[in-house]
Amino acid sequence: MVRTGYLFASLPIAAAGLSLWLGWSWAAAVCFILGGFVLYFFRDPERVVPAVAGAIVSPADGRVLGIEPAEEEGLARTKISIFMSLFDVHVNRAPIAGAITQVRYCPGKFRIASSARAGRENEQNIVRIEGGYTSLTLKQIAGILARRIEFWKQSGDQVMRGERVGMIRFGSRVEVLLEPRCQVRVRPGEHVRAGTTILASLE
Repeated sequence: MVRTGYLFASLPIAAAGLSLWLGWSWAAAVCFILGGFVLYFFRDPERVVPAVAGAIVSPADGRVLGIEPAEEEGLARTKISIFMSLFDVHVNRAPIAGAITQVRYCPGKFRIASSARAGRENEQNIVRIEGGYTSLTLKQIAGILARRIEFWKQSGDQVMRGERVGMIRFGSRVEVLLEPRCQVRVRPGEHVRAGTTILASLE
């Protein structure tokens, strides 16, 4: 459980207790359900990270929206987009082991995270990770309900593959920009799990 989840859940649970004291059983039931959902949203299960040489794991739970060619600072990349629904675990993890060389926040709009325009126009956090065998860019992108992007590391930090690095609250999108030599191992429509599913690999 992400610790801030207890804070968010305490408000509807306290309201439920007050409603019970006042005899408003229907309101108490609604508040208890809301508090339970908040705790469910902030869950943070342990994951077994694959110990496969050259593996790049998913940074997020969710559905693969698309895999397409992209460009980053004039260089060819392969972009994998993942949509995180309200019911997915929202803790993000590092796809590879390496050094964080850039963390850049970009203000923007709050379009529906599953739309292609969200990746270009929405508020996002752009993270560059330089690993021993490859480098990549991770983008945490806010959605129409996600109004809070959290990143728990900073430039210069070392991360392990599958290590927790942040989260996005209440529905969002994550994109990974890979070097073209990476062999993609997933397909559009597939459901992936952060730290566990191998998105791509280098032979």
